[in-house]
Amino acid sequence: MIICVDFDGTVCVHEYPKVGRDIGAQGVLKELVRAGHQLILWTMRDKKELKDAVKWFSDNSITLHGVNCNPTQKSWTSSPKAFAHLYIDDMALGAPLVQPLGSERPYIDWKAVHTMLTNMGVLPQ
Repeated sequence: MIICVDFDGTVCVHEYPKVGRDIGAQGVLKELVRAGHQLILWTMRDKKELKDAVKWFSDNSITLHGVNCNPTQKSWTSSPKAFAHLYIDDMALGAPLVQPLGSERPYIDWKAVHTMLTNMGVLPQ
């Protein structure tokens, strides 16, 4: 399965242009890659800020299939939208969010995402 993953508010807390603190994404993303899924970083970040996000994945030993594009779709479409089977984004309708006291903006609840992915059969029980 190909999965697009947003960065700010999804992989880490919103602290743009800095890379925000961890919110529990690392373990789930590593589990997805170990299960054979391909991850695409799907973010509004650009230039240095995009390089910082890509570095976060590299620093955490999480393999990316693509960055803001699905490299395998070029043979069948010229669309700029990255094709994926699933998108994980804090701005998506129905995305499980948490907003701890004192946090300026809500962000993805990775425990809930893990449960959802397991219930969907994307991750093993």
